[in-house]
Amino acid sequence: MPRKVKLILNPMADMGRAWKAANDLRPIVQEFKGDISWSGTVYPTHATELAKQAASEGCDLVIALGGDGTAHEVVNGLMQVPAEKRPVLGLVPIGSGNDFAHALGVPKKSDHALVHALKAETVSAIDVGLMTDETSGRKEYFDNTVGAGFDAVVTIRSHTLPIVKGFLMYLTAVIQTIILNHNPAKIQFQSDAESWEDSVLMTTVCNGGREGGGFLISPESKIDDGVLQFLNVKKVSRAMMFRLVPEFMKGTHLRFPATQLGSFKKLSLKSDRPLYIHTDGEIFTSFGSDVRDISFEVLPGALQVVRG
Repeated sequence: MPRKVKLILNPMADMGRAWKAANDLRPIVQEFKGDISWSGTVYPTHATELAKQAASEGCDLVIALGGDGTAHEVVNGLMQVPAEKRPVLGLVPIGSGNDFAHALGVPKKSDHALVHALKAETVSAIDVGLMTDETSGRKEYFDNTVGAGFDAVVTIRSHTLPIVKGFLMYLTAVIQTIILNHNPAKIQFQSDAESWEDSVLMTTVCNGGREGGGFLISPESKIDDGVLQFLNVKKVSRAMMFRLVPEFMKGTHLRFPATQLGSFKKLSLKSDRPLYIHTDGEIFTSFGSDVRDISFEVLPGALQVVRG
């Protein structure tokens, strides 16, 4: 059992429904003995600050209650803490997509997930990815996926869809993006194994295999194997993109020649046009930005987490 626990809640996750979900979990917390405290986020990146603060307070377990964005911020906070002082991460999935929770295999029901996290009986190390904007030097850690191009625009559009939620929200944004933002980029790729150039609609870097609440981008990805995967969708017609959508939902898209999957420890991208980027579903660059040169590397076994 952990000695000191910090629960970091994003009350606005799942379009504000997380607050009620967390309130229903309070009796479970009260049943557990030990030093357990709550903190709620009130502005973007607040969870990052709260995670660092929890480490400075001597917490040995930090539990993120929210969706993929909350987990992303908490991971970025924990990764700024020296490894020997870095708390274990637990996760209670009460967000829209919950793709990182899927990769960890934690229970889907929030009450089961909280009990599982508080017991912290199945702790092991996972890899963390690091992305760098080579022009500005800005760095961002990621636990699940980073998308450049099509799926980043999907993320941007999904944030403007307050009526629908979960997988339906992402699917609606996918359809909008195919119709309105069919713009391939010419990208120079350099990995630790090879270099090449291609026109692509989408490049997704994967630690976990799923994003958007159910799109199986890299079905065989493992978050503890010491490598990352990249998935490219090459320049194709809008009709072909519509054809590929159900294949991504089933994880059978790799049989199409328009897709390319590979593994790496380091990878750089140089684009002929601005790259729209999401990190774990959080918008890193949006319309109007001019980021064209980014790099990725894997940090093997960098974070201890409560696994399912």
